[in-house]
Formats: sequence, C-alpha cells, structure tokens
Amino acid sequence: MHLIVVMKEKIDSLLAEIEQLRAEKASEIEELRVKLLGKKGSVTQLFEEFRSVLPEQKRELGQILNKLKVAATEKIEQLRELAESSSGSKSGGDDLTMPGNLFEIGARHPISVTRDEILSIFSKFGYVLAEGPEIEDDWHVFGALNFPPEHPARDMQDTFFISGGENPILLRTHTSSVQVRAMEKMSPPIRIVCPGRVFRNEAISARAHCIFHQVEGLYIDKDVSFAHLKQAVLLFVREMFGEDANIRLRPSYFPFTEPSAEVDVSCNICKGKGCNICKGTGWLEIMGCGMVDPNVLEASGIDSKVYTGFAFGMGIERIAMLKWQVKDLRHYFENDIRFLKQFQTVL
Repeated sequence: MHLIVVMKEKIDSLLAEIEQLRAEKASEIEELRVKLLGKKGSVTQLFEEFRSVLPEQKRELGQILNKLKVAATEKIEQLRELAESSSGSKSGGDDLTMPGNLFEIGARHPISVTRDEILSIFSKFGYVLAEGPEIEDDWHVFGALNFPPEHPARDMQDTFFISGGENPILLRTHTSSVQVRAMEKMSPPIRIVCPGRVFRNEAISARAHCIFHQVEGLYIDKDVSFAHLKQAVLLFVREMFGEDANIRLRPSYFPFTEPSAEVDVSCNICKGKGCNICKGTGWLEIMGCGMVDPNVLEASGIDSKVYTGFAFGMGIERIAMLKWQVKDLRHYFENDIRFLKQFQTVL
C-alpha cells in the first residue's frame, strides 16, 4: 500500500510539472521529451516501478499512469507546434520594404499580331470581316471556284479528304470558300476579308507546313477594274511595310481569277538592292490576285454581265516572315517560349 501512495504522489507532482512546462527552441523541447519519456525519463521510470505493484492494484494505478503518459506526450506536441508556428511567422512574414515580385508578361503570337494588323489595314479601306468553317465540302472549296475535275488540288496527295461521295467533305485548302459563301448570301457591292486556318498535304520544312493561315479579300461591284486591284494592293503594302515599299505584278494562273497575277514587294531588308533573303533580286513574293472569273460569279448567283470584281490572297506566315525576318516557318507552331518572347512588346 505504501508503494501505491508514493507512486500517486509522484504522478500528481509530474502532472503539475507538465502543466508548467515552457520551451521555445526545438532543442529545449527535445530535452524535455527525453527527461519525461526517454528510456530513463520520469514517466518511463514510473512504468518500471508499476511492475512491482500487486495485481489487484494494477487496474487503478495503470489508468492513472496512462493519463500521465498521454498528458506528457500532448504537452510535448503542443510545444513543438507553437515553436514551428512562431518560427514560420518570423521567417515567412511579408517584408513590406522589399520590392514586389513582377509578373512575367505574356506575348501575343506573331501570327495573331500579323493577322490583326492585316485586318486593321483593310478595315480602313472599308472591308468587313467574313469567316467560314474549316471543314468544308468540295463545292465551296473547288467546284464553285472553277476548279476542273482533273485539277491536282483535288488529289489525295494535295488535300486532306474526310469523306467521299458526289460532294466530298475535306479540310479547306484556302479561305476562298468563305468568299463563295459570302457571294451566295450577300448582294453586291461586296467588300470582305476572310482570315482563317487552312490545310494542305505538304511535307513540313522551313518553307512549308501542312497547316498555315491565310487572309483573302474580295471586292465585287459595278465597273471594278484591274487598276482598282493594283491600287488596293499597293495601299496595303505601303501600310504594312512602309511608305517606300513598291510592288510589281507578274502574270500567273488561278482557276478562279482571270487575268491573274503574283504580287512581289520590294525587299524591306535590302531596300531593293539585293540580299540573301530576296536571293539578290530585290523582290519578295507576298500574294496572288486577279479579277474574279465570270464563271465564279455565275456559280454564286451574281450576274457577271453587270458586276465585276477582284480577289487576292496572302499567307499570314509569309507576311510575318518578311516583317520580322523569321527564316523558319516551323517556329510558328513549336510554341518555343524563347521564340515567342521576342514578340513580347508587340501588342
């Protein structure tokens, strides 16, 4: 009985001591843990003495000992949490005297920048935006644009076909299909620009890709002539590349225009003197154009005896390459941050 009394007194004394424990440093808390719960700790020693207690007395004393051990463990954990929170608030607090962290500014893609600039220029001339589906039918991509059945563009090696039949479904190869849809729905005068993504089955290289972007334009009204076309192209080029830019037109062929021409712009790098970019010629090709073929007008329900018009089309990647001297078209599609950051200030 004397042993029980002594142990109860020790337990009460330790409980009072545990309540008063204070420590701020991790090392101090660890010392307290060892002192109480270590192999030679006060609580551990009481459990050693507990082995000498008579069996009929162990139930009551055992419960008291367990409460002591729980109290000691909880106190140690409490001191640790307080120390960690105190340390975190001291080291992780905001120092209002420090300069702020600047957010990294994103960059617009050069294709988007070029597209918007082209559209902005033509909007000044009275052209309105027209858009259409990327998945089209053969009629709007080829048939209505005067492509003959044997034209190479209709072959599988040039075009991505989705389904067959009398009017196959395909990925559009140009945004001229938007012009057809506009002529079907609108009455002249028509003055539109058609930007969009197009697809052609081509090998990917520095100068070609199976996906690229175009902007095409269409103007239909009474008494529209080739002189109007040349003036529209010249005004665009000087807005895009500077007032000193000049153009030249070379005869060409497109199924949907007659007569047709390729447009070259004076090299904006060497100013027409000749360099490796323009291959020493002083000129760079930027677009195709021509007077809308009467068959195309008639196919869309426009009287070719009353109305005439012109159309033009350019690759946005091509314009961007000339504007910023980008030599590899593949850069536009690789999402390399190092490349895109060069256009960070172009907003």
